Amino acid sequence: MNPEGPFDRGLRRLRRDRAARGGAGYLLRHMADELLARLDLVTRPFADALDLGGFHLGERLRERGLHVTGFAGDEDRLPFAAASFDLIVSAGALDTVNDLPGTLIQIRRALRPDGVFLAAFLGAGSLPRLRRALRAAEAAEGRPAAPRIHPQIDVRAAGDLLTRAGFALPVADTERLDLRYAAFATLIEDLRGAAATNILAARDRAPFGRRGLAAAIADFEEEGGTVERFEIVHLAGWAPAPGQPKAAPRGSGSVSLADALKPRG
Repeated sequence: MNPEGPFDRGLRRLRRDRAARGGAGYLLRHMADELLARLDLVTRPFADALDLGGFHLGERLRERGLHVTGFAGDEDRLPFAAASFDLIVSAGALDTVNDLPGTLIQIRRALRPDGVFLAAFLGAGSLPRLRRALRAAEAAEGRPAAPRIHPQIDVRAAGDLLTRAGFALPVADTERLDLRYAAFATLIEDLRGAAATNILAARDRAPFGRRGLAAAIADFEEEGGTVERFEIVHLAGWAPAPGQPKAAPRGSGSVSLADALKPRG
């Protein structure tokens, strides 16, 4: 067991660097588009933004005239002083942070009062067909079952972490994205483009041989194509500030993301 957490920090950096060199893949572009659409609900001005991911989303914010700092390191080791930014965004990164509770606390501290945090990442329920295909590959090569897709965060747990981190008006919701793939290789290419392939520190690093790969492909492409499911978790929260409205009690259903992002004052 890695004492620092479940993810290999060095391999995570390599995978993210590779994704950045290749340009943002479809999943990252989709997350970025949705985050920007949600940001459009906020009419207050922003000056200084932090992009936790370091590419694509930051470029889009610069096009809007913001001063953007890109950060592609370990988000649970942020090097920024308190109250450095009035906007922090992250697309496709926070689900592979070793210390997510600590990361969210650091993000909240790095925001100025009434600053906004928006994030999106793959959550619980994603990639069921890939899981099945990998089990078929293991069976074909006589391997024991091993963790080949990292643990995924449930939306309720994500919302609780926002609250524990001290965010005002925390909101967590999910967006289901169903994509049809004609080939197993295309799915893997999409995951590589989002730096979303396996980086578990304790995983079986040995790649599948021809027999296992053929079994995975046959399982995934058995009907000439497969619809894969992605459950994208969206997070939003405000740094506390005087005069902010209070969130309604859990389960009341009276506070929506759109309401939380409306301007105040």
